[in-house]
Amino acid sequence: MNSKKLQAICLTVGLALFTSTGLPVLAAAERLSPLRTTDSDSRSAVIPVSDSGVAGLRALGDTFADVAARIKPSVVKVFSEKTVRRPSFQWPFGDDSPFRRFFGNGNDDSPQSQPRRSPQQGFKQAGMGSGVIIDKEGHILTNHHVVDDMDRIKVILPGDDREYDAIVVGTDPTTDLAVIKIKDKLPRDLQPAILGDSNVLRVGDWVLAVGAPFGYEQTVTAGIISAKGRTGVEEGKGKFEDFLQTDAAINPGNSGGPMVNLNGEVVGINTAIATGGVGQFAGIGFAIPINMAKPIVRDLIKSGHVTRGMLGVTIQPVTEDLAREFGLSDPKGALVGQVNKGSPAEKAGVQVGDVIVRFDGQPVTDTMHLRTLVASTPPGTPAEVVVMRRGREQTINIKLGELTSGETASSAGEGSEEGNVSDQIGLTVQSLTPDIARQFGYDKAEGVVVSEVKDGSSAADARLRTGDLIVEANRAAISSVDDFRRAIEKAKGKDTLLLLVCNQAGSRFVIVRLK
Repeated sequence: MNSKKLQAICLTVGLALFTSTGLPVLAAAERLSPLRTTDSDSRSAVIPVSDSGVAGLRALGDTFADVAARIKPSVVKVFSEKTVRRPSFQWPFGDDSPFRRFFGNGNDDSPQSQPRRSPQQGFKQAGMGSGVIIDKEGHILTNHHVVDDMDRIKVILPGDDREYDAIVVGTDPTTDLAVIKIKDKLPRDLQPAILGDSNVLRVGDWVLAVGAPFGYEQTVTAGIISAKGRTGVEEGKGKFEDFLQTDAAINPGNSGGPMVNLNGEVVGINTAIATGGVGQFAGIGFAIPINMAKPIVRDLIKSGHVTRGMLGVTIQPVTEDLAREFGLSDPKGALVGQVNKGSPAEKAGVQVGDVIVRFDGQPVTDTMHLRTLVASTPPGTPAEVVVMRRGREQTINIKLGELTSGETASSAGEGSEEGNVSDQIGLTVQSLTPDIARQFGYDKAEGVVVSEVKDGSSAADARLRTGDLIVEANRAAISSVDDFRRAIEKAKGKDTLLLLVCNQAGSRFVIVRLK
């Protein structure tokens, strides 16, 4: 067969295959290709969007925009600054060192004439956060950690970036709240925010967080209330915690800014984040409920410090084993391990072994929750306390006492058996009871026992240890926590505190430097 006949046969077979298979493929391709569809085909291929769905999303978006417009004029940027001292470089062989003569100070041609530099060199350390205007008098609510131990504070108003110096009216480290006030002539256009009701919030409710994350002021993020009543978020003994958890983005710089509901009312103060070690938002943020902040703000503006209620009991968590032992269906509430003499609880008839399950109408989940509830109630307030006693509920009416200044935060729910003076020397003490005396082998009937020493504190530098017995402070006998607290108060203005301390090794005098 010659080549021409072979080419003709191949061409004929190819045309036949193309006719039988290629045309249907092209037809299918045309049906799939958006470039070749007819108008009728296009209409049938596009999934219609629900008008009601779009309208709902637009309505939500409009609500977010309206809320943001309402709250943003009340949110300020808080800038803080302090001077930190650190040792400066010194010539190791003195001012007349040959190295110094050779290298000099770099200031002129005769380094020998230059005075030796101070051993301390200062540099500026800056911090940044947010705050919310709460009245026309220029009071601003923010976080304690935003303004703590700062030399200068200024606020930057929204809109035109006007800067004003501010002073600290008062702070409450145990809740991480602070009130500052514009020091200069007040601007007339201050727009205070409206404080809402955080008690009515539900898990799943929409909220917006406003602040200056990473310095980007007037930043608005949206999310929901993920949980309520979170505790154990911040480290530190004596904290009062009842946080709102949210997935609205909160980052460094948001601290002190408001969390608002869809009415534009402040329902929380953004405070902390769970970062997983990365230092940035990881989907979990925390805010202080505004109902917890309201009485604190009132006290700080009125007197510069916070007054708190006190029951006068020692409490402990209810474990599953304890719940079974005391006939409880759930491991909730706070178990009373001790009732302090002369306390409101003793006067009202609270007994050791009672489990406090409700306080003033609110169910008690755990010891932290009870402490927060008690501390949030003003002293002198009558409170209805429901306890489980031998398997039966009993209602006890208690008129709360006052948590005195310097007591550990746990005293709000646990009486005055411990005293936290960590702000001064980094020490927590408790009264010497017969059980504690037997535990540590003390024959003495008086004194206070060290229950905690803060790392890096003056007490730690003085080598005080847990279990040490303090029997004198500045040559005055110590028989109770109140005695020790009064000794600390009397030592204000002094540099040191002289303690007589006992332990198994004997007695010794210890000098503790006061902050």
